[in-house]
Amino acid sequence: MFNGLSAFPLTPMDGESVDLNALGKVVSRAAEAGADSLGVLGSTGNYAYLSRDERRAVLETAVEAANGVPVLAGVGAVRTRDVLVFAGDARSAGASALLLAPVSYQKLSEAEVFGLFETVTAESDLPVVVYDNPNITGFTFSDDLLARIAGIPGIASIKIPPPPSGEVATRVSGLRAGLPGQTSLGISGDWVAAEALLAGCNVWYSVIAGVLPRQARALVDHALAGRSDLALAASSDLEPIWSLFRIYGSLRVTVALAEDLGVVPSSALPLPLRGLDSEGREKVAEAIRQCGLEG
Repeated sequence: MFNGLSAFPLTPMDGESVDLNALGKVVSRAAEAGADSLGVLGSTGNYAYLSRDERRAVLETAVEAANGVPVLAGVGAVRTRDVLVFAGDARSAGASALLLAPVSYQKLSEAEVFGLFETVTAESDLPVVVYDNPNITGFTFSDDLLARIAGIPGIASIKIPPPPSGEVATRVSGLRAGLPGQTSLGISGDWVAAEALLAGCNVWYSVIAGVLPRQARALVDHALAGRSDLALAASSDLEPIWSLFRIYGSLRVTVALAEDLGVVPSSALPLPLRGLDSEGREKVAEAIRQCGLEG
């Protein structure tokens, strides 16, 4: 489950409640399209905005809808106590692994982040994905810290953010050299996924695969088979969407895509989050046309 395509679905909302029916459809759609795993309650799944009961319901719904495809459960929280509670709920719901970001209000030290992963892996028997998302958490992992955390028994994969343009292969090879051989290395930042997979990443932790799973599956298949021209072309075909990700962030663009394509109902974000303004929505509609995604 730490190889290939990991699709990160949205957690659709119906007013102030999670739309579990819409969630099940999104998850089953990605599973049927060939996702190797499903990253439920990731940042795209808005885990930080959900209560314990809501998270548990999301996981139970997702595991059932996944129909055997492994579910990776986001368990990030400000307190380690709560992370352990969410990890226990994830196991009870049938999740196959944990996604853990160092969420905090106060700035964390490297010792505190190492301690978090050490504690969680000691308390849970589920494998853990290190969720490196500095734009959201405000914490930047050093390569040394990632290597030390990867050496903790129970750490299965490292999910890295997108390197700067032109530095993808160097970043992947440099980080890989310091990790234990069995550690899976995964890429987020969808616009560099093809380059990263071709450079040696094992898995694409993909936002867009929650909405466009067939297109994401095709890109991964080309990359893992070494068909570099086709993999890069598949990514280039989605450049109108990637450009909007870089401008507005992936969450709001993905929500607009999902709404415009009829994958989820409208008003998919939990307040106080709001979707794109009218100008942004027009740009998403144009990107849909440019990518040939209508219908």
